[in-house]
Amino acid sequence: MSGGKVVAGAAEAVADIADGARLAVGGFGLSGIPDTLITALAEGDATGLEVYSNNCGVDGHGLGVLLAAGRISRVTASYVGENKEFARQYLAGELEVELTPQGTLSERLRAGGVGVPAFYTPAGVGTPIADGGLPWRYAVDGSVAVASPPKETREFDGVEYVLEKAINADFALVHAALGDTEGNLVFHKTAMNFNPLAAMAGRITIAEVERLVEPGQIDPEQVHLPGVFVQRVVHSGAQDKRIEKRTVRASEEGGQ
Repeated sequence: MSGGKVVAGAAEAVADIADGARLAVGGFGLSGIPDTLITALAEGDATGLEVYSNNCGVDGHGLGVLLAAGRISRVTASYVGENKEFARQYLAGELEVELTPQGTLSERLRAGGVGVPAFYTPAGVGTPIADGGLPWRYAVDGSVAVASPPKETREFDGVEYVLEKAINADFALVHAALGDTEGNLVFHKTAMNFNPLAAMAGRITIAEVERLVEPGQIDPEQVHLPGVFVQRVVHSGAQDKRIEKRTVRASEEGGQ
């Protein structure tokens, strides 16, 4: 199926992502990650990428592929605990990391998409999130090379809030279960968490969709993200669903 905003393949869709590009990437853990687009980007040459995403994949999968190849220079995320290479690069001073509360991250992405430059939130007040001093980048000797700056705070009705700036990315990479050729998207369950918000934050949003249909085949009331936020669509087909951390217990018969 072609026409509308459909691009022939993932490699073509990400071909103009250049060195130093800012990327908003959807997904939650390994759920709903745009792995087809990430793989295509890894096969290209773009480096020095700045990534905004809930997490940075795991070793060998998702954004972890780009990380292991040394293609990411900075990450803004809320959770990074499942990636050993991430920890190694951060502690070795090879990677700059801005940790932010999960709700704050999602709202920063949404704000960027709707044209709100900044907003006040109580999350982080009285902590280094607001006061500054979080180590964004370490030096080789283990000292802090770059620390987070203090943020503006203000009181409303007796409650203190911290000012957080919106996120505007050059590109957004997202994964949807269903989409049409005009970029209207439907997400599945947990993939709803960050994909719509990441899509809104991108100047150019590229969506990989498992199932592609013609305009009008999606009930308008079922559309999670309207096509106005999407510039390119890639038909990726069914996604290989992976489990971030598999946990099993012994069966009653004593086996696994």
